[in-house]
Order: sequence, then C-alpha cells, then structure tokens
Amino acid sequence: MNNETKNPIPPLVSTDWLLDHLDDPDIRIFDCSTYLARDPETTFREVTGESDWWNEHIPGAGFLNIPEALSDKTSSLRLTMLPPDEFARRMAAYGVSEDTRVVLYAAGQIMWATRVWWMLRAIGFDNAAVLDGGFQKWKSENKPVSNAPCLYTPGTLTARPRPEAFCDRREVLSAIDAPGCIIVNALPPDQHRGESDVSHGRRGRIASSINLNAFDLIKQPDGTFHGTDDLRKLFEEAGIGKEDRVLCYCGGGISATGDAFALLMAGYDNVSVYDGSMNEWAKDPDLPMETG
Repeated sequence: MNNETKNPIPPLVSTDWLLDHLDDPDIRIFDCSTYLARDPETTFREVTGESDWWNEHIPGAGFLNIPEALSDKTSSLRLTMLPPDEFARRMAAYGVSEDTRVVLYAAGQIMWATRVWWMLRAIGFDNAAVLDGGFQKWKSENKPVSNAPCLYTPGTLTARPRPEAFCDRREVLSAIDAPGCIIVNALPPDQHRGESDVSHGRRGRIASSINLNAFDLIKQPDGTFHGTDDLRKLFEEAGIGKEDRVLCYCGGGISATGDAFALLMAGYDNVSVYDGSMNEWAKDPDLPMETG
C-alpha cells in the first residue's frame, strides 16, 4: 500500500500482460461489468453483469457488484463511495490483501473498472490496474474464458484514506471560476450543452465547467485508452494545466473516474472526483448551472 507496495503493477495493463500473469498467486482479477438501462423515474438504473459473468469470464476472475455491494446504500444518492474502512473490509472479503495485485475489467464501458480502481486509490491501495480494452478485447483475441466460480480466499486490507480523491458539492461550488481550479464534465457534449433528453433533474452543466467526454479517451474499435502523449495533448487543448486542481464529475461519479484515471496516467496528480455529480447537483435549484 502507498509507497511500500511490493511487486507494483502499472495502472493500465494489456490483455497480453494479463494472459502472461494469469497464474501468478498474488493476482486477483475482477469483472466489474455494470450496465445502465433508461428509466423514466430515475433517468437510469444500474443492471449488474453478474449473469454474464456466470456464463463466461476471464479465468479465475471474481465478480464485483458495484451498485449493491460496493456503493453506500445508506446514502440518498446512488453509487456513492462507502466509508473507507467498510470498503476495505468488503474488498478484503473478495480476496484482496495488502500484498495482492488487482486487475479490474468490464464488458461494455471501461469506466466501471476505473470506478473500482479509483475507490481503491481513495483508500490508499496502489497496486491495482485496469485491463486495457476490457473483456471485449480479451474475447476478440480468442484468449481463454471460463465459467468456473471464483476461488479467492478472504484477505486482510487496511484503509489508509486519501480524502482528496473525492470532493463534495461545497468544494465544487467554491471552485467555480476560481483561479487554478478546473471543473471537468465527463458526459457527452450534448448533455454538457443541455441539448439531450437525458437529464438528472435539470439540463446542462455545472457552471464554468469544461467538457472532456470520457468516451473521447478511448480508441475505437478496440476500446483501449489513447497513449499518454495523446491524452496530454487532449488535456492541454482543453485548457487543463499540470498545476491545476481538477474536479471531475458526470451523472453519477462513474464516467468521471475515467477522466480522473486518464489524468493521473498523464501526470496530472491534483485530481478529485465529485461523487454526487449531477445526481446531486442538478436536483438542487440553488446550485448554479449553464446550458448552451
């Protein structure tokens, strides 16, 4: 954990890297697949990919149920971070210990894997990686799959929280038009402009925020992240400086972790995720928003 990590793993690993390390005894692989279904009352509802995992997954992988097992069900907001000690306890129950290396992947949007990566970072666990290209790339390369249950034994994990990994609406409010602060919206451009039928209470964006669509970080058709040089160019063109405090948000704190993850990979280290995101902000008429 933190600066004492043994056998460090890079934040992004390739499918070939994982294939070569499938049998490493300290590797813990997790399928984080979750899908969003349109819902007239809640905008979206989360559907876990657990049934797909039972059908096929990367050999040895366990399944992480983000909406039910790794989100704070006592919160009035969906998908928010658990208290650090509780999150550490639940990840330990899945088999994660201080000396394990964790690989996270998803079918569909890779941001469900970056969400768990970011939550692990928030409790001070630095030995986790996201599988570049996810399960789709793994399968397209005819790499092995399995339907066997996960056999990881429970581990021991202590939280060493990084409170700065997440921010709340008060910090976002104070960052509006503040020198040295950049608020970044990871949602698609039409939602940023308020031109989409997708609304979390009010259409548009947090006042003064810029748009950095999380999907623009991903190459097509293989679903891998752009290289760090290309990411840095993208961030520079968006007006994000290395010295800036960057606060990322989206609809519910998921796609925002894709932006935050990529910013860290590119060397931007003062980055937070607004966990409440538009699920919270858009429902409060006193919090300023913009359209256009």
